[in-house]
Amino acid sequence: MRDPGSISLFILALLASAQSITPSDYLSSSDVERLIETLTQSFSDLESAYYTIVGLNKLGEEVPDEQGACDFLKSQVDSGDIDSLFYAAEASQVLSNCEIAVQNETRDQLLAAVSEDSSITQIYHAVGALSSFGLPLSSQEVIRTLGARISKDDNSLGIIHALFAASYLSQQADLRLIVEEIEDLVARLDDLGGVYLQFEEGIETTALFVAAAYKLSDHAGMEPTIKEDQVIQLVNAVFSKKHYATLSEAFSVACAAAALSQNQYHIPVIVVPEGPASVSHKNPSLKLHVTNVMSQSLHSAEVQLEYAKSPSTKATILQQSSFALKGDLFEMNFMEAKPPSGYYEFSVRVEGDSRFVANHVQLKVKVATEVGITNVDLSVVDKDQSIAPKTTRVIYPLKVKGILTADSHQNIALSFQLADVNTGAELTPHQTFVRLYNQKTGQEVVFVAEPDNKSLYKFDLDVSERKSEFGSVSGTYFLFLIIGDATIENPILWHVADITIRFPDEDAPTPVQLLNPYAPKPEIQHLFREPEKRPPTVVSNAFTALVIAPLLLLLILWAKLGVNISNFTFTPSTLIFHLGHAAMLGLMYVYWTHLNMFQTLKYLAVLGGITFFAGNRMLAQKAVKRIAAEQSSRLAKYRTLR
Repeated sequence: MRDPGSISLFILALLASAQSITPSDYLSSSDVERLIETLTQSFSDLESAYYTIVGLNKLGEEVPDEQGACDFLKSQVDSGDIDSLFYAAEASQVLSNCEIAVQNETRDQLLAAVSEDSSITQIYHAVGALSSFGLPLSSQEVIRTLGARISKDDNSLGIIHALFAASYLSQQADLRLIVEEIEDLVARLDDLGGVYLQFEEGIETTALFVAAAYKLSDHAGMEPTIKEDQVIQLVNAVFSKKHYATLSEAFSVACAAAALSQNQYHIPVIVVPEGPASVSHKNPSLKLHVTNVMSQSLHSAEVQLEYAKSPSTKATILQQSSFALKGDLFEMNFMEAKPPSGYYEFSVRVEGDSRFVANHVQLKVKVATEVGITNVDLSVVDKDQSIAPKTTRVIYPLKVKGILTADSHQNIALSFQLADVNTGAELTPHQTFVRLYNQKTGQEVVFVAEPDNKSLYKFDLDVSERKSEFGSVSGTYFLFLIIGDATIENPILWHVADITIRFPDEDAPTPVQLLNPYAPKPEIQHLFREPEKRPPTVVSNAFTALVIAPLLLLLILWAKLGVNISNFTFTPSTLIFHLGHAAMLGLMYVYWTHLNMFQTLKYLAVLGGITFFAGNRMLAQKAVKRIAAEQSSRLAKYRTLR
C-alpha cells in the first residue's frame, strides 16, 4: 500500500505545476521602438558599429546607409587585432555586398588565437571572425581548447562566450561537451521571488546567455536543459528593464528577443487584451493580442477558451470555445452567452505549435451593462399617520414639479428599483447614495440607500432624528440620487426633487454658523488659578540672611585663626582654575536670573572644559613639587646619617 504522505506530495506537485507563472514583462511595440532608437547611433568605433548593425538586424530592421556602414568597417578594421577583426567580420555579414579582404597573415593570426593561452573571449572572437570570413578551422581542436579553458576559468560570461564560439563550429563535431555547460549556467542563475532568473552580473549577461543557449541548441540540434518555468522567469528578467544604460546592454536584449522569438524549442507566448479586458452589449467581442516577446503576432496560433466562470457564483458561463483570427487579433463574441454583468475568470490556452510556452493564461474580464431606474416613489409621511402620505411617482430623468415640504413631525421616504436595461435582470450596484444639498449654505448630507430582500431600494429620513447631521439648518435642499459601479457604463447623478426641510426654531444655529460654518467660534473665557500670595519681605530677608550666615561665619573664623595661603602659586594654570571655578558659580547665578537650561549647559561646557584642564595641570605641578621635596628630604637625611 502506498504511503498517504507520498500521495499528498504528488497531489501538491500537480497543483504547483498547474499554477505556472506567466510572463509579466516583454517588449511591447513602444519598447521595440525605444530599443531600435537606442541602437540607432552614429558609429564611434568598430565595437559600437557592431552593436548597432547586428542589433538592428536582430530586430528585423535595416541599417540606414548600408554602403556608408560598410565603408566605415573597412576603414576602421585593424588586421592585427582579434577583436577588431571579429566586429568587422560579424557586422559585414549583415550588410549586403560588403566583403572585407583577409590576408594569409590575418588567417594565421586568427588560428593562433585558438589556443589555451588565449582567453575564452579571444577564442570566441577568433572563431567568429574565421567563420564569418569563410576560413577553415578544426572544430574538434576548438572544442578541446574551449574545454581546457573552461576547466581553468569558469567565469559565467566566459562560458557564455564559449557557447557562442561553439555555435560557429561544424554540426558534425561532438558539441555535447559545450552544450552541457548550459545546464551548469542555469544552476548559477539567481531566483528572485520565483518571478525572475538572472545572473548576479546583471541583465546584460543574462540576455547574452539566453541568446547563446538557443543559438547553440539550434545549431547542435539538442534541446537546452531549461525548464518552461525557467524560460518564463528569464523572459521576465531580460525584459524588465525598458531603458538601457549602454549600447552593449541594448544589443544583448535585442539578441535575447530574437532568440526567444525564433528558435526550435521554446517560444514564449504573450496574451494581452486589446484595450481594457471588458465586453458589453455595445462591444460584445473580447479581442486578444497573441504575440511573441517582440509583440509580433502569432498567426499560426489557435486560441481556445477552456472556461469562463464567475468568481462569486462559481457558475461556468462558457467553455471549450474558439477565438477567431481577424487581422492581427483573436476575437470572441462573449455576449452571445448572455452573461450577467460582473467580473469573470477566463482560462485561455494557445495551441498550434509544440514550441509554445506560457501558453495557458488566466484573464479577468469585465462584463459591463447599463442600469435603468424604475418604480421611483418619493413620499412625505406624517409620523402619527393622521394625514395620508403624499406620494409622487417620478420617472427618470425628470424632476418632481414644485417644492416638497417636510418638518420635524414628518419623514421623507424614497424607494426605487434598479434593473439591467439590456436583460431586465435586477442589479445591485456597489454605490447607491441619496445626497441632500443646500445651495444657499453649501451644506450637503449623503445617505446610503439599501435594498431589501426583494431588491427594492429604500431610503427613509426621520427629520427630527437626523437634525444633527443637518446642523438643524432649515432651508431648501436638492435631493440627488447617485448610482455607480465598475460594471455600469452609464453612472447616474439624478436631481430628483427639491425639498424644504424645517427644523424647530430653538434648534436653529446662530447667524454666523448659518452663513459660514468655518467662521471663528466665540472666544472661550478661561479663568486660570491665581498665584499664591508671596510671604512678607521681612520673612524673605530673614531666610536669605540665614542662608548667607554660614559663609559669614567661615570668613570670621578664617580671620580669627589665620588663613594659610603659602602653597598658592601664581602660575597660569592655578589662576585659570580658580577663575574658572568662580565663573561657574557666577554662571549658576545667571542661570537663576536670565538663562535657560540649554543656554547654561552650552556655557558650562566651555567653562568646565577650561577649568578641568587647568586644574589637571595645577595638580600635576603640585605633585611634581611634592615628590621633589620628598626626595630632597630623604637625600638630606641620608647625608646626615653618613
